[in-house]
This record gives sequence, C-alpha cells and structure tokens, in this order.
Amino acid sequence: MNELLKYKIAIDLIPGVGSINAKKLIAYAGSIDTVFSLKKAQLLKIPGIGESLANTIINNKPVIKRAEEEIQFLEKFNIQPYFYLDKDYPERLKNCIDSPIMLYSLGNIDFNTSKFISIVGTRKATDYGKQICKNIISELAKSFPDIVIVSGLAYGIDITAHKAALENNLKTIAVLGHGLDTVYPQSHKKYAISITKQGALLSEFMSNSKLDPSNFVRRNRIVAGISDATLVIESDIKGGALITAEIAGSYDRDVMAVPGKVGETYSRGSNFLIKSLRALLVENADDIANVMNWKKSSQSKSEEQKQLFVNLTPEEQPIFDLIRNNPNTNIDDLAYTLQLPIHKLSSILLNMEFSGYVKCLPGKVYILN
Repeated sequence: MNELLKYKIAIDLIPGVGSINAKKLIAYAGSIDTVFSLKKAQLLKIPGIGESLANTIINNKPVIKRAEEEIQFLEKFNIQPYFYLDKDYPERLKNCIDSPIMLYSLGNIDFNTSKFISIVGTRKATDYGKQICKNIISELAKSFPDIVIVSGLAYGIDITAHKAALENNLKTIAVLGHGLDTVYPQSHKKYAISITKQGALLSEFMSNSKLDPSNFVRRNRIVAGISDATLVIESDIKGGALITAEIAGSYDRDVMAVPGKVGETYSRGSNFLIKSLRALLVENADDIANVMNWKKSSQSKSEEQKQLFVNLTPEEQPIFDLIRNNPNTNIDDLAYTLQLPIHKLSSILLNMEFSGYVKCLPGKVYILN
C-alpha cells in the first residue's frame, strides 16, 4: 500500500475541508502525512479551521479506510492519480485557486504540453454547430498536429469535438462529472474507450461517486482551467457552456465564441458572449491561431507550400520563386529579371494576387501572401 498516496486521497475526503482549506492544511503542516498527526490545538491555529472541522480531521479513520479502498480500485484498473503538488499534475490547472487536490486519469497523455483548447457548447447542437465544430478541429489538426482538444463527453458539441479529434488523430481529454468506474451518458462508452487510447478520461471524483448535477458544474472549472483557451460553439443564454466560459475568463484564459444565427435559441449564449465582450469572435482555425498567437508547425507550412506549387501555372512559378527568394521586390525589377513586358507581368501578378499567392504593397512592391 502506498502510504503517501493514501493520505493524499484521504485529505480530499474529509467532509467540509474542500480544496482551498486542504491546501492551507498541507502548507501549515509541511507535508501531507503530517496533517493527520496534528493535534486539535494546532489545527485551530490554521485560518478557516474551526472546532467542528478540527474534530472531523482528528477522527479520520473512516476517510483513511475509504482511501485504502480507492487505491485498490486505481491499481486494479491502471488509473493514474495526480496530487496537486506532483510534477505531472496539470500545470495550467494548478495555477487556479480552486483546483482539485486530486485528479484521476485513465489513458496516456502529458497534461503539460503546449496548445490545449477546450471546446464546449449546447447538448442540443444544430447541424450547423456540429459542422462548424468539425471544420475547426479539422483545420486545427492540419496546422497544429500537437494540439489537445478538451471537452466534457456530453451530448451535442462535446461529443462532436471528441469524435472530430479522434478522426483527425488528435489527442483529446474528456473531463467527467463522476468517477472513472462509469461513463455518462452510457451511449458514449465506445467513444470513451477510444479516448483512453488517444488521450485520457479525467475526473476529480472517486469511484462510486453519486451522479449529482452539481458535479457537472464542478467539472466545468477543470475544463476551463486545464486549457489555454475555451471556445464556445452554440449555447443558450443559460447554458453550461456559458458557465465554463465565465470560469475561463475568471482564470484569465482566452475565451472565444463562434457567432450564431440571430434569434436562434442556441445562438443566444454565444452571441451574448461576443456582444458583451466576454469572448472574441472566431469563425475558423486561423482566427483561433491569431488570438492565441500560435505559429503553424513547419510540417503544416511545408504542406501549404507544396499545395501552392501544385496550383501555380508555368507562367506564375518563376515569378513566385523570384519573390520568395527576393521579398519586397518592385515590379520594375521583377520585369527586368524575368525579361517580361510590364503589361504582361502586371496581368499575371494580378491573377496571383486574386489567388492569394502574393500581396502588393505601396510602391508596387510584392511579397508572398
């Protein structure tokens, strides 16, 4: 039996303590195991610990026993526990004041790599919302193959995001509002299994936890806190996605939203976020990359360049190559080097500009677009 893990789990089980007071207790005691040997007088010196709570902490045998049972469950199903002071605990989440003391993960993922984005929305997603979600994730996969998609495994936008991530060979994390001994909704079990092979199921709840609606509100803070940004795709004005967006904003994370059709029930929340300046309007993956200041991978740039080369005409190719190797070249120098009449070169350049290959700057200077 891992004695240290037993105490890590047990402190999270003490009724009335909560994550903020638990962190105070550990800081005061100096170590997690010392918390359980503190005398009542010592406990009462800690801010936020009254007599009733001190008595509960001292009478800790029931929580110790429950922690031992949970360790057996973790070992049986190869579930990885994360204590908030562990180096592998999600760093982004650790920086949130109300981050969970314990997390439990089933799968294989590094929670501290770059580019995590949470995608949330209504359970009653429209075909429009689902398609937008798929398109954005497909575009993100091409530009950022290392990006991790986070959501909550619920109906609608959540499961659409997970499925799109899996289909595009991206890692994805499903944050659950219950223990890892079950999957809710049951109809998503097959996707949950796939997620464990291409990401992880993540929860702060232990096995045999009661399936309570309040758990899903608590779950939302993990969805918001574990990522660099939260994207809302369709939500009613009082949807759970808006709660996640609000929490993300309180954590000083970027919040984005896809605009919806005026007057539609499940567009009201997204449009409200944009209208009230609580979220930035985005329509595609490029908008998200610009908001986050993410640079495309060299692999995706190479693919883009290959595509350009395929589409260039024999007349355009030498012009493209010359501008690529000599950016900020004016049209006169281009004409001289290529031995082309100005009127013919101007016509080709205009077509290239319309096609998005080059950009004309003041003074008839050209660069690649």
